[in-house]
Amino acid sequence: MSRILVIEDEPVIRTELKRLLTRAGHDVSEAGAVHEAESHHALDTFDLILSDLRLPGAPGTDVIARAPGVPVLIMTSYATVRSAVEAMKLGAVDYIAKPFDHDELLLQVERVLREGRLTRQNAALKREVERAYAVSGMVGNCPAMRDVFERIRKVADSPATVLVLGESGTGKELVARAIHEQSPRRDGPLVAVNCAAIPEGLLESELFGHEKGAFTGAQAAHAGLVESADGGTLFLDEIGELPAPAQARLLRMMQDGEVRRVGATRSRKVDARIIAATHRDLPKRVQEGIFRQDLYFRLRVVEIKLPPLRERGEDVPALAKHLLERACQRLNRPLATLSPEALAAITTHPWPGNVRELENALERAVILADGPGITPGLLALEPGSNGTFEANEPPESGIEGSASPDSLEEYFRRFVLEHQDKLGETELARRLGISRKALWEKRQRLGIPRTRA
Repeated sequence: MSRILVIEDEPVIRTELKRLLTRAGHDVSEAGAVHEAESHHALDTFDLILSDLRLPGAPGTDVIARAPGVPVLIMTSYATVRSAVEAMKLGAVDYIAKPFDHDELLLQVERVLREGRLTRQNAALKREVERAYAVSGMVGNCPAMRDVFERIRKVADSPATVLVLGESGTGKELVARAIHEQSPRRDGPLVAVNCAAIPEGLLESELFGHEKGAFTGAQAAHAGLVESADGGTLFLDEIGELPAPAQARLLRMMQDGEVRRVGATRSRKVDARIIAATHRDLPKRVQEGIFRQDLYFRLRVVEIKLPPLRERGEDVPALAKHLLERACQRLNRPLATLSPEALAAITTHPWPGNVRELENALERAVILADGPGITPGLLALEPGSNGTFEANEPPESGIEGSASPDSLEEYFRRFVLEHQDKLGETELARRLGISRKALWEKRQRLGIPRTRA
């Protein structure tokens, strides 16, 4: 039952409105003027205030400032465009003209109440998340992570471009989300793009859009992902994989604040903040001529480096417990606990796949566990891993480190064989950090057949 306050100086209309809304299942209070409403009621306790515009003493729009957070629907016999616009400028959610149809009024009231409930629920969820996680779900207290949090705090309010560095699986997208959510653009879109997951032939069209007839199959104009981020944040993950033509277009967009669709003759203004991320050594790729130096300098206005999990010390057990609790909730299982042996194994394991690998290991353990206790066997950690390679990167991508191609291919083989019965190809590729095409090619080369469609 929603609480509604009706402010109307005509007793007949006020009584009729109260009767109508009460029959619709609402708890209705009434007043003849704004000062009467304020003296007799706590205005912020209502779910909706329905007020006439012309009232004795003060106009109905005055109640808007006196009831912050409560939606106000204005009724007016003077249903001119000017009065409606003025009411909306002052903060009214909408207006309705007298004489009004009863069904129309009830529909409008229900719509405003529904939108108000959604707004309050979203605000409550956001407050809960902010209380639970200081920085967008990120857990950590080691010096390196404290430095990450401090940089996020400092850069969030600025429009500066950010380059996030770190091995695959360290949480680079979480950093991007944290910056976006703490920025003035938080109410705008956050558009995340994995530059390595889009086929090269489609990348420019997907990013920058295309006009009708720009190429074979372009049957209609298409707004790209850059345009979709207008007013918000564009997160370019795996920026090191961006091919040269797309690098040139991105640089132009960052310099001029404009984007030109493929096949277009005119540019469009776009206001999108850029956050890029990579596990690659970009200076080395610049030296090799693979990545543009001018784009590199444009991207690294502020640099945030995420530490690998093996260097986070006491963060590891705390993070493991947090991820375990989240896995239990997601899988609708009773809350599980880590045995001392499992906790010791987690603390000493090098975690070549970083947080993503830890999350997958805990999720697997929750699925396979027969009881609330998680043992080392359920985690299925590989002994003797040296931690120098990235578990979710295909060996042909040229990762630097001491791991041999054989060890990378063996890890890939084990991961695919272990998970392919439970995961589809899209999810399997996502967890490996590669595209579906790369996953298929790797299967063909290593002779790993698919066991499900």
